[in-house]
Amino acid sequence: MWRSKALMTILFGLAVTLFFALAYPHHLHFQEQYQLFLFEGSYVRDVLSVPGGLADLLGRFCTQFFLFSKVGAIILGVLLVVVQLMTARLVGWNWSYGLSFVPAALLWVFLLNEHALLGGVWALILVMLATWDVGRIANPLVRSLVTLIVAPLLYWLAGPVAFLFAVLMLLREVRDGTFVSRFLGLASVLLLCVLAAVLPHFISVGASRLWHGVHYTRYPEVFPRWLWLAVCAVAVLSIAGLFVKRWYEPAKKWVRPMGSTVVVALVIALGVRVMMNPRTEQIMAYDYMARNQQWNRILQTADREMPNNPLMVTALNLALSMKGLMADNMFRYVQNGVEGLLPTFVSDPVSPLTTSEAYYHLGMINTAQRFVFEAQEAIPDYQKSGRCYKRLAETNLIVGNYPVARKYLLALQKTLFYRDWANETMKLLDNDAAIGKHPEYGRLRSYIVNDDYLFSDRDLSAMLGRQFMANRRNRLAFEYLEATYLLSKDLDSFVNRFNLSESIGYPRFPTVYQEALLLWWSREHTANEQMPPGIDRSIFQRLNDFYAMTNRKAPVEQIAQRFGQTYWYYYFFVK
Repeated sequence: MWRSKALMTILFGLAVTLFFALAYPHHLHFQEQYQLFLFEGSYVRDVLSVPGGLADLLGRFCTQFFLFSKVGAIILGVLLVVVQLMTARLVGWNWSYGLSFVPAALLWVFLLNEHALLGGVWALILVMLATWDVGRIANPLVRSLVTLIVAPLLYWLAGPVAFLFAVLMLLREVRDGTFVSRFLGLASVLLLCVLAAVLPHFISVGASRLWHGVHYTRYPEVFPRWLWLAVCAVAVLSIAGLFVKRWYEPAKKWVRPMGSTVVVALVIALGVRVMMNPRTEQIMAYDYMARNQQWNRILQTADREMPNNPLMVTALNLALSMKGLMADNMFRYVQNGVEGLLPTFVSDPVSPLTTSEAYYHLGMINTAQRFVFEAQEAIPDYQKSGRCYKRLAETNLIVGNYPVARKYLLALQKTLFYRDWANETMKLLDNDAAIGKHPEYGRLRSYIVNDDYLFSDRDLSAMLGRQFMANRRNRLAFEYLEATYLLSKDLDSFVNRFNLSESIGYPRFPTVYQEALLLWWSREHTANEQMPPGIDRSIFQRLNDFYAMTNRKAPVEQIAQRFGQTYWYYYFFVK
């Protein structure tokens, strides 16, 4: 019998691990980049200074390993297996083992939300451990006194999930205790209610958060319903273990098969299916690849499935330009205007990070720095970000603001996985010669515009033009400038700036530029006139074929099938 139970537990843990490792790895990267776990006493004290602090600290400690998604997936698999085993122990090993997977399955669904924090899972584990240990005390009076002492302590360590401990211990006293122990059990529940009601007057935490959790989700005011469903499931199953097993022994005949098959299967399959969001995972994947400069992987991903989100297109266009392919292949992919090139700033913790990657590689260091800083300040639970700290250290290093760069590097030296990078980068502080020789920082420093000007993302062409004129070897700035005109369908400005391409040194006119130049030329000339120099004859013939199809009013689907990857199709048919 124990072998079948062990097999069920192992398969469940393996399923959780494989799911997060293969289907949801970038959700784990997303979680890691919005915290900065410091091995520092003041940091630990700050985290422990609010209710649920220990659970939050343990969650943050585990989350730093999410930088490596496979390690993070193993951690999640182990934690959910611990929840399942503790549930089985609280309910009773030999009674409906299958139902013990329900709370763990609900936590799995809870963790599908990218804003669900691991502190909630740790809170439940701490409470279940306390319930089991205190519940083993045989003497009712001693047990109830320990409950009265442990309940408020557990509330401070694990947060409002501690109500589960007080309620379960009260029910234990109702079943096995004396009048005094029952009274003390009720007093522990009331004590937690008083704490939740009084603490807002002494600490700067909203009253509602003291009832549903301070650090269970990244948005503290959002009620973590799936976490509390898991808590309720533990409560219901524990009550069943205390009373139903004793009073309704025949129920085992039908509960066991239901728990082993229907309930667990439906909760896991339906919950995961409803709550998982593959589209969000795709957006996170593009952002992760841009962050780590995995340009080839971005292009391969786009070739498998066309990106259709502005942030995904932003990462794709950056990859195209970094690989020198934008001017030839930009319109092979879906373009959604200038917003897919450099999206307008939005004050949230997500979109500015991807956009900042483009500004950073363009050499617009101050703008990239502002976007990263604003993204970090918009993190809902006010944590700092390892990713943001690293980029802020880089941007300040590049512009020569060494004291500020040192501040960020000193913080990163107190982390587990950014320490080595910070130690190595410290050598560049106050060393202009070393930065000039650095393959990335030196190049980006040479792109900086030394004149002061007011940046405006409402006039990107002017900003990009100024960036290119500061260093005419900045190919990205030129291609982004011309792409801005092409995406806004401003052919006159595109042609007026095209003579600047001589400093780039293209061995031939890129395909997209030929298509745009020929389209501009065809508005004032006929097919019998001499083509502009540098235009391939084959492209000229394709333009004539395109005009022929449009003039005879061919269905748009047919035009898209033949010319959908040309600038002409974008110019005439994409709104």
